[in-house]
Amino acid sequence: MKYISTRGKAPELEFDDVMLAGLARDGGLYISKSWPRISGEEMRSWRGMPYWELATRVMLPFMGGRIDEADFADIVKDTYSGFDHAAVTPLIQLDEKLFVMELFHGPTLAFKDVAMQLLGRLYDYVLKKRGQRVTIVGATSGDTGSAALEAFKNRECVDIVILHPKGRTSEVQRRQMTTIKADNVHNIALEGTFDDCQDMVKAMFADTNFRDSINLSAVNSINWARIMAQVVYYFHAGLALGAPDRPLNFAVPTGNFGNIYAGYVARRMGVPIEKLVCGSNSNDILHRFFSTGAMDVETVVPTLSPSMDIQISSNHERLLFSLLERDGEKLTDAMTRFRSTGHMEVPAGALDRAQAIFASHRSDDAATLATMREVYRRSGWLIDPHTAVGVAAARAVTLDPSTVTVAFGCAHPAKFPDAVEKATGVRPGLPPRLADLYEREEVYTTLPNNLAVVQEFIRSSVVAPGAAA
Repeated sequence: MKYISTRGKAPELEFDDVMLAGLARDGGLYISKSWPRISGEEMRSWRGMPYWELATRVMLPFMGGRIDEADFADIVKDTYSGFDHAAVTPLIQLDEKLFVMELFHGPTLAFKDVAMQLLGRLYDYVLKKRGQRVTIVGATSGDTGSAALEAFKNRECVDIVILHPKGRTSEVQRRQMTTIKADNVHNIALEGTFDDCQDMVKAMFADTNFRDSINLSAVNSINWARIMAQVVYYFHAGLALGAPDRPLNFAVPTGNFGNIYAGYVARRMGVPIEKLVCGSNSNDILHRFFSTGAMDVETVVPTLSPSMDIQISSNHERLLFSLLERDGEKLTDAMTRFRSTGHMEVPAGALDRAQAIFASHRSDDAATLATMREVYRRSGWLIDPHTAVGVAAARAVTLDPSTVTVAFGCAHPAKFPDAVEKATGVRPGLPPRLADLYEREEVYTTLPNNLAVVQEFIRSSVVAPGAAA
């Protein structure tokens, strides 16, 4: 298994090199050169497997033999042994045709843990074998940061720096990042939006001198290994609901497009997915794209679902690469124009190909609260605002009435207690292991939206990359 860049000019890499690189040197995102295909017969043989074993089977084809199979199985088993629910990603039935898959039973109560906990262990495994050290720099709109810091804290071969938009995450999200105490952990509150944070990380990767000086790596959703790990729960849900003999849909609250793109990969691998429904909040650039084929950047609006307060969704480039028939030159031209003008439009044929697989729906804050209230009234379940966007999308889009739909429960309701209480009158409590979160000391540095200032802070904070474990 080899990996190529969406921009077409970076060298092909093996899995472990792609994992450590994050962003390709030509500015593109890595994607597998081909799609593994799982036959119906093989998929049926996976029914009833524990999550870790299923995850090992699904992900092994992406390894390309670069990690020993037995070692990889041990890493995966260890990863998911620490989740609070024995099923890891359990299904909850809301009504006859709608299920919610709870993806928040990891240590930071968000779906990001499913991939990030694995990534932390894979980094340690690969870097120790190589005798190398890296500096991870990532941007977060809320949940990625805490998941990454929790996964990489105290890792021997890694320093990790996370940028979050100051004042634009929930208090729980911020505190889950800023109360982690470890010498290799560094938090930056950037004076700007999430898109500013994300653009700064991309600029650091584009600065090859800086990139090489600290051995820069990335674990936000542009990292292919995270996409790979998220593919697993599409198989898990599909097998539980009758795949490969029964088709199904997925409704995914979508910000940076990594979680729903993993569904596209699962579909290419053989999971019988009829529709992937993209749920947007008021920052609805993706909904507008799937409706018209055009993307126009607008001002980011703060919402009750802050992890989706994004206008430029990094992983969407991977889908565009496929829609443009894997033509790196066309993709580069389109992305260059988009960056300079804030506008992009795909050819009609590309839009038709997208709409054959994807549907979309927009929920503003009022609709999000209404969905949270209605789910609680009818079922007694508390859901967070992001999950509500997915549930609303599942119910709003016209789908085959004979096909079940799985909406993703992306965060524990206690991560957004104000919104949940506003919708339902019930204030959800944190699990016992996080009950003292509000009393823990916070440590972070507020910096301006200035690349040179942020780079200098990082240089002065991390261990030199030559210091191997």
